[in-house]
Amino acid sequence: MEIKKNILVLFGVLWCFCICGSAKRGTPPYHSRFIKEATQSPTVASYDYIIVGGGTAGCPLAATLSQNFTVLLLERGGSPYGNNNITRLENFSENLGDNSPTAPSQQFVSEDGVYNHRARVLGGGSCLNAGFYTRAAPVYVEDAGWDGQLVNESYPWVEKIVAHRPIVRQWQTAVYNALIDVGITPSNGFTYDHKYGTKVGGSIFDTQGNRHTAADLLGYADPKKLTVLLRANVHKVYFTTQGVSRPAASGVMYTDANGQTHTAYLTRRTGSEVIISAGSLGSPQLLMLSGVGPADHLTSFGIPVVVNLPAVGEGMSDNPMNSIYVPSPNLVEASLIEVVGITNVGSYIEAASIDYTSSSRRNYGMMSPEIGQLATVPPKQRTKKAIAHAVQMQKLLPDIAFRGGFILEKIMGPLSSGQLRLRTTKVEDNPSVTFNYFQNPLDLQRCVAGMQIIENLVKSPKFINFTYSSNTMEQLLNFTTTWPINVLPKHKNDNSSLQQFCKDTVMTIWHYHGGCQVGRVVDQNYRVFGVDALRVIDGSTFNASPGTNPQATVMMLGRYMGVKILEERGQYRRQ
Repeated sequence: MEIKKNILVLFGVLWCFCICGSAKRGTPPYHSRFIKEATQSPTVASYDYIIVGGGTAGCPLAATLSQNFTVLLLERGGSPYGNNNITRLENFSENLGDNSPTAPSQQFVSEDGVYNHRARVLGGGSCLNAGFYTRAAPVYVEDAGWDGQLVNESYPWVEKIVAHRPIVRQWQTAVYNALIDVGITPSNGFTYDHKYGTKVGGSIFDTQGNRHTAADLLGYADPKKLTVLLRANVHKVYFTTQGVSRPAASGVMYTDANGQTHTAYLTRRTGSEVIISAGSLGSPQLLMLSGVGPADHLTSFGIPVVVNLPAVGEGMSDNPMNSIYVPSPNLVEASLIEVVGITNVGSYIEAASIDYTSSSRRNYGMMSPEIGQLATVPPKQRTKKAIAHAVQMQKLLPDIAFRGGFILEKIMGPLSSGQLRLRTTKVEDNPSVTFNYFQNPLDLQRCVAGMQIIENLVKSPKFINFTYSSNTMEQLLNFTTTWPINVLPKHKNDNSSLQQFCKDTVMTIWHYHGGCQVGRVVDQNYRVFGVDALRVIDGSTFNASPGTNPQATVMMLGRYMGVKILEERGQYRRQ
């Protein structure tokens, strides 16, 4: 029992599975030959399209536009190729645990007190996450106002390069069968589609454990028309205000790794644009630094106002995630997210397993304190000191404590939202962001309903081989209270205590979105209101997270909007 106590002690240590990543092993692919360091770029140059952010949306967008136009893709981070922490499935937690100044992930802490990460690497979040690949629901596509035919053409374009069918082994199979047993039906087998019931989704990890990222989609590009610059930090978008009816984007200013300043201008070709694809933190931040945002906020930082657009930075949401750790008496495979139960109560049930009992690797993967996932204390008390202590305590646990799995629930939506604001005028600094987890009571209801499904799953005879019969749900919930740094009250397994459990142990699953939402900051074609020649195309435009994992839809959106822009200019004809 002491072993089991110490083990789930680290449940609060929640997880890094969902935002980790990898590229390909060995020699970088052919398309990496047109990827350069920003230090090699000219001081001044012109392009038909300038895309800020070589992430999950920026890479497919750049590849598509380069078929007909010159494109500059500016990425603030480095290359994923040759980095085994990105490339290999088993190294995913090392990726998020790297807090060096040039690491592929940049840690930030929301005002809610929850530790989080943002990508700083070519390929974006697809280089950091747990690899789960699933499409958005048809109703999501309809509500977004997207062209269904083009959506259904764009997903396969992505999938041909990055998506794979996982090999589902014993522990994940037990989770799948238990979900069916507790009523999360029908059984949908393997599918990329979003369907109620239980399914096996796709993965951007292949069967050899190699990660395939959005950066791989650059293989579609015309290398003669695309320039990709690494470690290019864009500080502001330039606007032309003379001789035009309203401000129009004309270029960007960026610095290289040596701090040298460069300017990229748009060509005089009609239709040339700057497109911001810097993610849900980077895109609203860059708009504000460029003078587009709430006038009073910009003025307080001495930023000249180009357009007063109060909704920039609003609607920031992060899908709250809660989890329990279930120690296993039998061997389990090390797995990331492969199976999902899509319920009718507004909650998604997923799982990830670890078995490091015979390995020098001793951490809790997606749930490791090394990456800031610490549910043993409420969000506001997750200090660096508390995390450091958790890491040290983790080292003292017996090997058997590292055999088991995390069963988690993530709520759909969510309905709760907050805002993003600047802390400084330095683009390298994280902005201030508040997500207001569980502010909307329905979000909390969905969490409780999800935890109740997890309770039934753990009790299912289909899961009997992977849980100790002596462990009750109350014990699993309370394992965190046995740890020296814990300050949580004991939780009894009733509805009111589950509400408190949800609030006290909330963590991120890295699916945050908003800040430049459609209808508030950009129109249906992703053009920024009040200015010309400027769009935002990425997850910051979402009003809700699509499906059970957004990465497939963000990559799809990059391809989709690339085709849409080409169609607008008469440069693309569908088959």
